[in-house]
Amino acid sequence: MALDLPQTVREACLWLPEAEEFVSHGSPNFRVRGKTFATYAVNHHGDGRVALWLNALPGSQELHVRAEPAHFFVPPYVGPRGWLGVVLDGGIAWKRVAALVREAYEKVAPAELQARIGNTPALKGPGKALSASQIDPLKSPRASTVLKSLRKMCMQLPESHEERQFGHPVWQAGKKTFALARHDGQRLTLCFWVGVDQQGLLIADSRYQIPPYMGHNGWIALDVSTDCDWNEVEALTLQSFRHFALKRMLLQLLRHPSPAPRRRERRHGHRAPAR
Repeated sequence: MALDLPQTVREACLWLPEAEEFVSHGSPNFRVRGKTFATYAVNHHGDGRVALWLNALPGSQELHVRAEPAHFFVPPYVGPRGWLGVVLDGGIAWKRVAALVREAYEKVAPAELQARIGNTPALKGPGKALSASQIDPLKSPRASTVLKSLRKMCMQLPESHEERQFGHPVWQAGKKTFALARHDGQRLTLCFWVGVDQQGLLIADSRYQIPPYMGHNGWIALDVSTDCDWNEVEALTLQSFRHFALKRMLLQLLRHPSPAPRRRERRHGHRAPAR
């Protein structure tokens, strides 16, 4: 039975002596005796790549990236330390991928483990490529529907515009973000500023969680993976917009209140935040 792409990556990394997998920042990583030699990164910060980042030998990064930029790149964060990015869905032979993984492993593994390696396996490619929504969950039909409605709601607010940050769509009032959509691999969430005091009230509802990185600043994440109350989202959007908007934007909002979607996918017992 043909393996899928994540299984093929594991096969390329875990055949090596004492290699083990762990998750860091949401991505599978592979290490030996505490030293990481590979990271499997899919659409990292919206780059659209399905890739392995390898702890490459000195000079390997420059050699490969210069010779074959379609297959190799300098990955973020670890690139300045010589790591090599390998594009996995661009036609590179998996026998070659396995050899590169072996080199990365040998760079960090102790000599006693290197002596036990044996022959590099002849890996077969995955039976099926990742779909567009598997690479970027924000392209799934559900996410597209939610983003269309949120975009319409946000863009009707005074001087609002859409940007992308770390691969996520965000909406800003001036230079301040007041709403964003993100997918953490399991859940589709919409994030808004509500203030630290209101966070404690909202997380009593299982649909709400305090998001990483920005939660300590008073942000909340609402799970809309399966259903969404758009009156509730409207209240959250306006509250967050008012917190970040400049005075002239607030005056425009008072003079010309923007209509917003008035519909529910499912009615919840939770009471929406005050506007």
